[in-house]
Amino acid sequence: MRNTRLDDRDIAILATLSREGRIAKTELAARVNLSPTPCWDRMKRLEKAGLIRGYRAEVDLDLLGPHVQVFVTVELDSHKAEAFQLFERTVARMDAVTGCWAIGGGYDYLMQVVTRDVAAFQELMDGLLESRAGLRRYYSYIVTKPIKSDPPALGLLKG
Repeated sequence: MRNTRLDDRDIAILATLSREGRIAKTELAARVNLSPTPCWDRMKRLEKAGLIRGYRAEVDLDLLGPHVQVFVTVELDSHKAEAFQLFERTVARMDAVTGCWAIGGGYDYLMQVVTRDVAAFQELMDGLLESRAGLRRYYSYIVTKPIKSDPPALGLLKG
């Protein structure tokens, strides 16, 4: 949808859905100042264009039980295209890796990992090191207290 222009109502629909994915269609329409049918049509257009990739529930992991969330910076042995592809394929198969981003700067990737405890995290990282995925070194940062985790303020992104 790179070439499709988004107006303020499209942005409002996206922003509302990113915060409240289960909002009723009529309530969404009222919030963005549209009647339900045009709102629904816009929503379907945004889905078809790939701007809305899905709907999820935000789960409170603390209520599920003990867990550890870790951010990991990763540096690869090689910076050849094949090395990046191998690492990305390996990480894509790891359920405990809940996010992974290629980044610029001193590291190659930033990963987000959620496991039941530190021992399970270390087992995961040991397996990644042994997998020959090209990992040179990593640094782990254990989340001690979540402060903020909001969807992006989409209105700020509109040019």
